[in-house]
Amino acid sequence: MTLPAPMANLEPTVTPTIERSKAGFNDYAERLNGRAAMIGFVALVLLELATGQAIVTWLGLR
Repeated sequence: MTLPAPMANLEPTVTPTIERSKAGFNDYAERLNGRAAMIGFVALVLLELATGQAIVTWLGLR
């Protein structure tokens, strides 16, 4: 039994350049949105602790 000859060059000769999407649902936008939501939630809790009033009171809903 004979072994097949080794293949020539298996590495690509050109590396593709992939541009990141600047709009729509992408990892960066989702990560940024999640961080903004966490900061907003913590700010809301701190506001309620500092004033003793709920956000609905601040908005005039109660």
